[in-house]
Amino acid sequence: MLSGSRAPLNNRNVLWRNPQALPCDNEEHSMTVGFIGTGAITAAVVTGLSSEGGPRPDIRLSPRNAATAADLARRFDNVAVGGSNQEVLDGAETVVLAVRPQVAEEVLSALDFRGGQKVVSLIAGFPVSRIAGLVAPAAEIWRAIPLPSVAQRRSPIAVHPPRGAAAELFGPLGKIFGIEEEHLLNVCSTATSTMAAYFGFVGSVASWMARQGIPEQQAREYTARMFAGLADAGLEASGRSFEDLAEAHATPGGLNEQVLCDVTAAGVFDTFAEALERVHWRATGKKG
Repeated sequence: MLSGSRAPLNNRNVLWRNPQALPCDNEEHSMTVGFIGTGAITAAVVTGLSSEGGPRPDIRLSPRNAATAADLARRFDNVAVGGSNQEVLDGAETVVLAVRPQVAEEVLSALDFRGGQKVVSLIAGFPVSRIAGLVAPAAEIWRAIPLPSVAQRRSPIAVHPPRGAAAELFGPLGKIFGIEEEHLLNVCSTATSTMAAYFGFVGSVASWMARQGIPEQQAREYTARMFAGLADAGLEASGRSFEDLAEAHATPGGLNEQVLCDVTAAGVFDTFAEALERVHWRATGKKG
């Protein structure tokens, strides 16, 4: 690792902050959070953390994705961009690792962490033991799986260990699901692989409607609202299984029952389960 001390971040050093950023209502910032990696999920997390309503942390961003980092600094006055990853690290009490797995070791091994820093890793497939070897002497390490809906503060967020810095950081951004056993994070990660398929399914319904003559935008909104309502029903009826809800929506001899029977008979759900098994195998090297 690199050695030697570095000056902490400050506005006279390398931070870039837009003076025309949105006002912050002069609230006190509760912590300083540095992000190593400035991709789409970092942008979503920063947006959620920086939205109005409650204390906002001081946020320092990696300069790697310059356009995304500059846009976030322009929008939010609690956000600034460091001149390097190390300078972001030097000014942060809590560090969020949001780099791609393919480059994680190269990026992290070039940085000097310090004892007492809290590290929250979003790097898929990297267990705590592997992260620990890259961020020593920092020893307080968490893993988390935030989803893009953190930007609207509506995400389920899997966190291991369940309590501590990660749960506190992501708490305002949705529902925390504390995971006691680290290997079960891979199950949560596998579940998130269905998001694109969900939009593909909803899109197929909207496209069919459009082919029948419904204006495309109207079909899109109708379908989106229909499925949003179903998602709300699933949350509100938390004591009922999804199988029970499927049965409740499938009137005997009705149209919903017909579609459910057709897709079941065609093996759609079996294929879906097999796809999840393959993703889990890819993430862990073993079947669930």
